[in-house]
Amino acid sequence: MAIAQESPSRPRKALTIGAVAKILSQEFEDISISKIRYLEDQKLLSPKRTPGGYRLYSQADVERLRAILRMQRDEFLPLRVIRQELATGDFTGSRRGAEAAVVRRATSVDAPTKTLTQEELLEEAGVSDAMLRELQEFGIVQPERRDGRPVYDETDLEIVRAAAELSRFGVAARNLRVFRTSADREAALLEQLVGPGLRSRSQARRKEALENLESLAGICGHLKHLLLVRDLRRLKSAAE
Repeated sequence: MAIAQESPSRPRKALTIGAVAKILSQEFEDISISKIRYLEDQKLLSPKRTPGGYRLYSQADVERLRAILRMQRDEFLPLRVIRQELATGDFTGSRRGAEAAVVRRATSVDAPTKTLTQEELLEEAGVSDAMLRELQEFGIVQPERRDGRPVYDETDLEIVRAAAELSRFGVAARNLRVFRTSADREAALLEQLVGPGLRSRSQARRKEALENLESLAGICGHLKHLLLVRDLRRLKSAAE
């Protein structure tokens, strides 16, 4: 049951999980207390707790949960991609346009991506032809070839954009080979784990394997980030 708001000038008070489910049920018929708890278990929500262990949700928690449910319902995004969206700190409107959709497709294993010609990629990424050639030379970008011409997708576009950002700090394409090597090793590990399922004749098993692949990719990316943060903290401490 919600704790009533005392006046319009005061901040809204906390809501119980049952009250949150009731509020959101007006838009999401399938919402349930167990589903809200599951999303919390997946680290997508972090409501406060009373000394007795009861969850208390702020209005910001409700809006965050509403955004999660809309991304699931309207855009069919996996939890890994939703977690990335939430990490931006801006998930209520400004990033819900075409540009955000491109990034989501680029970072999702299963999402279909738009193809681009070399000219289109250069224009959208804002890089020179020489830089693109260098990225291809070191295997950072690996386009397909159709009718003798290179064809790129939205993942290639985001890779080039990231490389361009790093180049501003003096990071050359040859220095990016460490990321290429790391990605190859991670892909080989995940192929061992889910490859048999992806090649199964069972549609249900292939679907499960693909979902596991998405989750594993997210966990690997998160772990890699944490290891990097740990090492950078040590670097900072050593410099002090």
